[in-house]
Amino acid sequence: MPELEEVLPALAAEMADRDDRGEVASYIPQLSIIDPKRFGIAVALTDGRVITAGDADESFSIQSISKIFTLTLALGKVGDGLWRRVGREPSGNPFNSIVQLEREHGIPRNPFINAGAIVVTDVLLADHQPREAIGEILRFVQFLADDESIVVDRDVAASEKATGFRNFALANYMRAFGNLHHAPELALGVYFHHCAIAMNCRQLALSGRFLAHGGRLSQDGHSVVSNERARRILALMLTCGHYDGSGDFAFRVGIPGKSGVGGGILGIVPGIASIAVWSPGLNENGNSKLGSIALEKLARTMNWSIFAP
Repeated sequence: MPELEEVLPALAAEMADRDDRGEVASYIPQLSIIDPKRFGIAVALTDGRVITAGDADESFSIQSISKIFTLTLALGKVGDGLWRRVGREPSGNPFNSIVQLEREHGIPRNPFINAGAIVVTDVLLADHQPREAIGEILRFVQFLADDESIVVDRDVAASEKATGFRNFALANYMRAFGNLHHAPELALGVYFHHCAIAMNCRQLALSGRFLAHGGRLSQDGHSVVSNERARRILALMLTCGHYDGSGDFAFRVGIPGKSGVGGGILGIVPGIASIAVWSPGLNENGNSKLGSIALEKLARTMNWSIFAP
C-alpha cells in the first residue's frame, strides 16, 4: 500500500493545478472573501501520527462540521431522548430548507441540517446562558484536539447573524410547533457561534480521533463516548453528513463524513484514521468540491472505503 507521506503531497499538488474549484459561500459575507485557491489536508492515524499537506495549518471556519461536536454533547446530556425532537433520516433537500418542517410538524429530519442542529443547540442551552453554552462547546472541541488555541471567529459569527434570515425562519417555525424551548435569538446566537469555530486541518483531524477510535481519544486513552454511540454518530455522518449530496458522497468516497460551507470536510475511516480536508469552493450541494474529489482519490488509493472487503 502507498505511503501517506508520498500520497498527500501528490494529492495536494494535483488539487492545486485544478481550475474547476467551485464557488465560495457568498451568502455569508466573511466566507465570500476567502481565497478559493487554498487547499489543505491532514490525516490523523490511530497509531498517533499526523500527516499533512498543502495549507493544512491555515485556519478556516468549520461551519456545519461543528454539528458533530454539538450532537455528541447533546447525546451526552439527554441520550436517546434527543430523537423525540430530531429525526435520523436523510433530508433529500438543501441544508437550509423549510419545506419538510411544515409537513413533519416542526421535527427536523436529522441533526446535521440547519433546523436539526438548531434543535440540538437548544438542548445544549438548557440551564445555561448562551455565553456558557458557547464556552462548553468550545472547550469540548479544544479538549478533543488537545489544543486550547482554537477559538470562535467572532467576525464570522456576526456575519452569519446579520444575514441568517432563513435560520431565523427555521427557528421561529420550530418554536411555533413547540420544538424549540428557548427564544429563537438565544438558540441562534449559540448556533452562529459554534458554526464560526475556526480550526485548521491538523486540529480538525485530531478532533475527530475519538470517532476513529470507537469513542476514545486513542486506542487506550480517555473514553469520550461509548463505542455504540460512536458507531451511531458515524452512521449519521454517512447518511446525512453531506445534505442532499450525502448519497453521492457515500457512493464515491465510501466513508462517513461531515461537510461545512466553509469548505471543510471531516472524514472518518473507523479503526484507521480521521481525515480533515479544506478547499473553500463549493459544489451545487454546498459541499467542498475539491475536498470531495480529494477524499475520493485518497480513499481509492488507500483502499479506505468502509465497503471495501
